[in-house]
This record gives sequence, structure tokens and C-alpha cells, in this order.
Amino acid sequence: MRMQLSIIINFYNMRREAARTLFSLSREYQRDIEEIEYEVIVIDNGSPHALDRNEVEKFGSEFKYRYFQAANASPCHAMNAAIQEARGDYVMCCIDGARILSPGIIHYALKSAQLYSDPFVYTLGMHLGLEPQNISIEQGYNQLIEDQLLGSIDWQNDGYLLFDVSSVALSSKNGFFSELSESNCFVIKRSCLIDVGGFDEQFTSAGGGLVNLDLFNRIHAHQYFTPVMLLGEATFHQFHGGVATNVSMNNHPWPVMEQEYQRIRNQPYATVHRPPVYFGHLPEQCRRFLNA
Repeated sequence: MRMQLSIIINFYNMRREAARTLFSLSREYQRDIEEIEYEVIVIDNGSPHALDRNEVEKFGSEFKYRYFQAANASPCHAMNAAIQEARGDYVMCCIDGARILSPGIIHYALKSAQLYSDPFVYTLGMHLGLEPQNISIEQGYNQLIEDQLLGSIDWQNDGYLLFDVSSVALSSKNGFFSELSESNCFVIKRSCLIDVGGFDEQFTSAGGGLVNLDLFNRIHAHQYFTPVMLLGEATFHQFHGGVATNVSMNNHPWPVMEQEYQRIRNQPYATVHRPPVYFGHLPEQCRRFLNA
């Protein structure tokens, strides 16, 4: 069977988070993917405490572990190398591996992508916890609290329950019908992503800085792409000490990230947006986020 989808997911010092994220990409968890041929390219971008190959590949024959000795703190080179290696007609890119995926995300993303000649399918970002983690960290939110939160629901058997214990990420504004500026899980034809240049490796700061927003802009600037916002699905960010997601607003590195962006693009950052097509479904748990 032809490889339909390559999922590329990046980790850095995320052993705890990777176990949940990778499970959420397995056939045991994802729904309605019996006829989908896919692979998961799991990147460890130079972690001092690297992922264990056996712990990655135990989730199924689809999972392939790749360790990169990173030249800098940015995941861009590793992501681009994985895109080149990928065998799928489409790629799903997750630059931040700390995010658990909802259980219909593969099915609905691929189904919607196949409706258009040049699709760009993107998803909503959520944070575990009742407030975005940039805010909840100031109130003591941490990994222990998060473990207890996840232990209070049977998300492994019904991933839509994650909506009940989560909040909309600040980057996702007011929910599914907001004007987004980035997505940490998107699907695009592999050939198209290569044509637009992938993740710009001039972004060398930790986490890639604004590279994900930059790529979102560059794709939207090409009129031949059809943007598709996936309804009813999302990614759920785990607390892991992230460069931008797990610091208080007073300590957020946005000014440094924007300086890097301006140096590369010779202009201030501004969102390039086109109204998307909406595709998907509306599980009961996610309906309060239609316009949160």
C-alpha cells in the first residue's frame, strides 16, 4: 500500500511527555485509520537525556526514531531532514512534541486534505489545565499537578475528554473560529512543503523562535493553497519547561524572537491570514471552544 502520511514530531528533553504524545499517534488510540498507511518519524533534537529507541518503537512498526546532534537549539534542520526522508504523499508536522493529539486528528486531517489539490490543514492548540500555562504557572501549575489532572480522566480510551481539562492556548485566541497565526500540528503535501522551503534554518534560537509563525505566513502568502481549519480536533500541550509556553507573561521571550524575525525578514512580524474552509465534526466536549 502507498504511504499516505508521514508524521514528523520533534522532541527535546521530553521523556515524560513523549510517552503520552507517541501513544496518541498509535493505532491503539487514533480512530478510523485502519485503511491509512502512515509512518511516524520521531526526532530527538540533541537532548542531553535522549529518548530511548525501544520506548519509541514499542508503539508500533510505524514509529521510527531519529537522533540529531543539533548544531544549535533550533529544530529547523532536523525537521527539514525528516521531511526529506519522509515517504508519505502528505506530511503532518509537529514542531513541539509535548502535545497530545486528539483521537480523530489523523483521520479528519487526511480526509480533508484529499478534497483539495493543494491543501494546508491546520489544528487548534490547547493547553492542559484550566488556564493557559503562561498564566497557570504563576499559580503553581506544574508537572505533578498535570499528572494528577490527566490521571483523573480516561483520556487513553477517549481522547476527547482532554477538552474537559484544558484551555485554549493564547496563540489560538478564542477557539476554532479565531484567526490563527500558527499551528503546532498541520498537514500539507510533502512536495508543496519542500517547494516553499520548509522550516527556514536561519531561525536558530531555542525552539525555532517564530519559525512556525513564519512558515504559516509563507504558506498563506501563496494563493494556490487552500487553508483548512479542522473542527473538533486539537493538540494538548503538556507542561515541560517550554521556551515560550512555560514561562510567565512577564518573562516571555517574544521580544527576542521578534528581533530574530526582523533580522531575517527585514520587517516586523505581522500575521498573513486567509479565511479557511472549515472541516470536521463537533464532539460534545469541544463545543464550548467554538468561540471560547
